[in-house]
Amino acid sequence: MKEKRNRKKVWQWLLIIVIGVFIIGGSVYGHKMYREQHPKLLTDEQIKNNLDIHLSDDLLDKQKKLNQKYNKATQDDQYTFDKMFIQTNPYKTSPLTALVIFKTDIPAKVSYTVAGKTDHTAITNTVNKQTKTHRINVVGLYADTDNKVTVKITKQNGQIEEKVINIKTDPLPTRLADVNIKVNIASKNQMAIGHNGLTVFTRTTKNPFAIDADGAIRWYSTEYNQHIFKTLKNGHLLILRKQDNSKRVYNDLVETDYVGKLYRDYQFSSKTASTENLKAARKSDGETTVVHHDVIELPNGNLLATVSDGSKYIEDTMVEINRQTGKVGRVIDFKRIFPDDLYANYQATKRRDGRIDWLHQNAINYDKHDDSIIISSRHQDLIMKFDYKTMEPKWILSGKPKEKWPKEWQQYVLKYADGTSINGGQHDARVVPGSQKDGQEIISFYDNNSAVSYGDKQATTKYSAGREVKINLKNMTAKEIWSYGQALGEANYTDRIGSNRLLDNGNYLIDFGYLNAKNGDASNILEVTPEGYQVFNVELSNLQSKGYVYRAYRIKIS
Repeated sequence: MKEKRNRKKVWQWLLIIVIGVFIIGGSVYGHKMYREQHPKLLTDEQIKNNLDIHLSDDLLDKQKKLNQKYNKATQDDQYTFDKMFIQTNPYKTSPLTALVIFKTDIPAKVSYTVAGKTDHTAITNTVNKQTKTHRINVVGLYADTDNKVTVKITKQNGQIEEKVINIKTDPLPTRLADVNIKVNIASKNQMAIGHNGLTVFTRTTKNPFAIDADGAIRWYSTEYNQHIFKTLKNGHLLILRKQDNSKRVYNDLVETDYVGKLYRDYQFSSKTASTENLKAARKSDGETTVVHHDVIELPNGNLLATVSDGSKYIEDTMVEINRQTGKVGRVIDFKRIFPDDLYANYQATKRRDGRIDWLHQNAINYDKHDDSIIISSRHQDLIMKFDYKTMEPKWILSGKPKEKWPKEWQQYVLKYADGTSINGGQHDARVVPGSQKDGQEIISFYDNNSAVSYGDKQATTKYSAGREVKINLKNMTAKEIWSYGQALGEANYTDRIGSNRLLDNGNYLIDFGYLNAKNGDASNILEVTPEGYQVFNVELSNLQSKGYVYRAYRIKIS
């Protein structure tokens, strides 16, 4: 009996041990699965350290001698309206520009006109400030031409004088001269070009450049640019550039102008570019760039940039950069905002380097009407608006069913009205300024119609389009009110990049940036009226590797 009881106790202990092993093993496995599905995220400080954004004086120091030369000319009384100081390509990066310096005996306003070769291709700019000392940036010259530029002064006493000067320029470099620019339509009287409008192309790589209505290149930079090309409130440009065109990394975000003068250089550390993930990226995907896709200027003057944070998750973070100090003040990690499963269980796309591009945020837009930001996520087929202070949602435009969002977010999910297309892989989402009224607002975007996660699987790849959608916050609906591109069909389908911009005259400038039918080696830029008539149609081809047009802008050159 005693022996039987002892055997029973042994079996009881063995059972307890086995159960314990299962519990502990299950717990360890469960924690392992949880860690894999909910990986530890970087802290704000770790992200800041990885990015190490800082102001650098290196590039500015290199142009000090040029600045000294031009400052000396500005102070020199020998340069008058009859004898001007003229320097072509003043900062060695903008060959189709010139710096003109002179003095007048009494305060005067100055304007200049670069003679065009056909109607509506002259470029005229006016410097409204009345002063005796004049330092004029002349932009819009033709390449390989003895350009005739008329300089006009209007003195304080009403006296007007004009003088024609000649500015000789060199031929285009081979990499730009070899780009085929074919203007199919140019109804100049209907185009939004005014007296100084050019169409500017920022590219996925290679030189940014601008053309007139004839397709002639009238401005370009010798430095390679990627994605970011913005006009700031002070008239300067914000450009993402390389320090060396032969290198892979675009990690200099510079404040510059059309003649190439530098004002600030925000550098991003090579720390992120030296991690194992980014080493793999160099082998598989080319450039290893911390900043990607978009940077905007906030009302306080600071910059809000889309970045990769240095982890295996990429293109899902934003940082606010202090304009004056170059330091990061705020980090917005979307992994901490969106539901965990969106990034932890993401499978819609794969990368050869193993990094996870679950969000692929490709646009930011600030709406001053309600202190909010609009983002576009290519890989979630999502456009979303957040309160910028709290990052609480305001509305969600997505083909993802409402019930699959967290309960607390379901109230923000918009319903597509009848006849409204479900967006897929879209770019360049923006709120149309002044459209906010009575709980409604209009957004514009370029709809690639490339279903990644929740786009329209039946319509995908058949066409791409520029769109406008009216959002009604009272009944939480989204109704398409304008679209152009479906009639163009697969010939203008682009599975990546593109832009759609409302112009001053009510027309739209649409960039079909990566024409799949031509393996991406062509971009088609159209200006169309609200009624859908083309008034400008230019096709660019032979763009070289990754030289396709990321976004197209109609900019008043100054």
